[in-house]
Amino acid sequence: MWDSPDVLKRRVPRVLVSGFLLAVAVSGLSACRTSPNVAAYVGDSQVTVTELDSAVADRLADENIAAYAEGNEEEFTRRVLSLLVQEEVYAAAAERYDLQVGNSAVRTRISDLLGDDDPDDVYSQLAQQGIGRDDVFENVRQSLVRRGIAEAEGEPDGLDPAALQARYAEVREDLAQVSFGYIVVPDDATAAGVLAQLTADPASYPALAAQYPRLSLPTVEARSPEEVPAALAEGIAAAAPNTGFAGPVADVEGVVVTFVAGKVYPPFEEVRPQLEKEATTAIDAVANEVLEDVRNDVGVTVNPRYGVLEDGKLVAGGGGVVDILGDDAASTATDPAATPAG
Repeated sequence: MWDSPDVLKRRVPRVLVSGFLLAVAVSGLSACRTSPNVAAYVGDSQVTVTELDSAVADRLADENIAAYAEGNEEEFTRRVLSLLVQEEVYAAAAERYDLQVGNSAVRTRISDLLGDDDPDDVYSQLAQQGIGRDDVFENVRQSLVRRGIAEAEGEPDGLDPAALQARYAEVREDLAQVSFGYIVVPDDATAAGVLAQLTADPASYPALAAQYPRLSLPTVEARSPEEVPAALAEGIAAAAPNTGFAGPVADVEGVVVTFVAGKVYPPFEEVRPQLEKEATTAIDAVANEVLEDVRNDVGVTVNPRYGVLEDGKLVAGGGGVVDILGDDAASTATDPAATPAG
């Protein structure tokens, strides 16, 4: 069975597409560069302190984001800096692959992700987690960049509507549930009569169940094969649609009449988030390798006033210029004696 999608109420997870707020784990050696007016160097580009302060202020203008960041201003600033650095890395990757993701394409994708949800409601929920509209917009742009990179590298576009429908057709049978119900009656004669009525008129199930309510299911239910009662599983698996069987069940007083309506399948739109997650995982696996190469090439250096790298994340700390690399940079950042002189 499919994993249950993460939920942030309603369909927010579809807006929070894969990769949002990734820790900046950027690799690449760069020359030792320091300036109190620069928050981070990304290749030949800079994120200035002024740009960072402005980006933070823009987000804090939203009262929900301000409430989220209150008391954790430094951590929030680090997160914003991580996002700004990430934007520069993605811009370099897009340039390398000659990818142009226009605003209209981003808006179309966001509209698709929102579906029937109220955008103001969704953005309000996200703001309560410190995520602004511009963050979502850039995140979706980056997801489209990853999609373009993967396609350029030969990965089929699994997020294409036709591809999603084709994948749904492939897995549909694996998602099948069985619709059944059971009515507990006092004796074999009653069981035979109830089963005959159900077979002749399946719609009569609720009325018949209401006559014997003590242990009966009031209506037929759709369950996965794993959720079917063990005592009934074999009979249910063997039964044809709109048929049933009757017999005793251990520890149940009376005769259990089991009616099997047949298989049911979740509709495409219900399964679509999981299909998209699967396709996104495949796309990201290809694109992230390319992005790592871009990171290696451009190199990133962060002003130590904003933190140091630990386990791939920009965290509070100090000690010198921080190259966002990996284990080598982490050891450099945590060992003042190893910090480049510049």
